[in-house]
Amino acid sequence: MFRPKLPTMPHPTGTVAPPAVVEPTAITPGTPAPPPASTTPAPSRPVVQLTPGTALALVGGGTAVVLIVGAVLVSMLLAVAVTAASLAICALVIRSLVNAQHRR
Repeated sequence: MFRPKLPTMPHPTGTVAPPAVVEPTAITPGTPAPPPASTTPAPSRPVVQLTPGTALALVGGGTAVVLIVGAVLVSMLLAVAVTAASLAICALVIRSLVNAQHRR
């Protein structure tokens, strides 16, 4: 019951073809072919022009993103600090209750 059963390898059926023999071929050195010349030039990317209005919009958007991310990070830090303080107060209250119970 607790002895493992080992699988048996099935015997191949039918004819088995012998492995194919690969013969090496001779490599003759030659002159490399020149790369094909491109007939059509690749289209160039359009140039982005920054006007004072778009630059001001980019600066304003970046400032807004930095302020929002900073506010989120500060609020998360504040949440962690408030949680730690409330846990510390709870630990002190429980400790004082346990000590008061032992004195009686």
